[in-house]
Amino acid sequence: MKIFVCVKHVPDTAASIRLAGETGFDDSEIKFIASPYDEYGIEEAVSLVEKNDGEVVIVTVGKNAAVSTIRGALAMGAHRAILVKTENQFLDSSLTAKALKAAIEQDGPSDSVDIIFTGKGSVDTESFQTQYRLAQLLEMPVVNEVSSLLIDDGKAVVEREIGSGEKEVIEMSLPCIIGADRGLNEPRYPKFPDIMKAKKKEIREIELSSLDLDVSQAMVEMQSLELVPERSGAKMIDGSVDDQAAQLVKILKQNEKVL
Repeated sequence: MKIFVCVKHVPDTAASIRLAGETGFDDSEIKFIASPYDEYGIEEAVSLVEKNDGEVVIVTVGKNAAVSTIRGALAMGAHRAILVKTENQFLDSSLTAKALKAAIEQDGPSDSVDIIFTGKGSVDTESFQTQYRLAQLLEMPVVNEVSSLLIDDGKAVVEREIGSGEKEVIEMSLPCIIGADRGLNEPRYPKFPDIMKAKKKEIREIELSSLDLDVSQAMVEMQSLELVPERSGAKMIDGSVDDQAAQLVKILKQNEKVL
């Protein structure tokens, strides 16, 4: 099997973000990680190849610093990686999908690919678009938010939650694109020998500018970034239950504007 896993280099969700200019943030001292949902895709890909033989290739679109995240994915058991280098902090999902497609196709004919994993969405921009756009470009079936997967006789049978505890089962032919969700597996923690081996694994670097993509034709343009305002302290409401209810309704109507 040949499996690609699309991995995004994102700020740790616990990081303290400082804005830099109107449309960027200071990333010089922030800890970056693989987007957590992508780790489910890495684990599933590595587990499949361990059972069926083959190769797992990580593909990332990001800055030079993304190498550290890629090494972590390689330590989990992926065989090699491709980094499409860009200095853009925010590359919209349409351009990201085109860059991923170009990198995958440069690595070999698309009919040699069995599965492409992504996370169900990145934890930074949370656009939840890239896997669908990539599927359209590669003309492959796609299912997102997958929590169970069975590969059998050239087909993928997946299960995904659709709300209220209900689950949906979908069958797709290979090759296909699968957006991994929590519950699909338990990502492994690399051991020290695996981390050391990962340092010697190949990371092929490609400049985004060499892929003949028109960055000016992005479908989404970042206009401005704003920090979420800090919430004010709690306000205690006194009086009887009726008085408290009346005061609460007044606050929700006049101050919070939610009624």
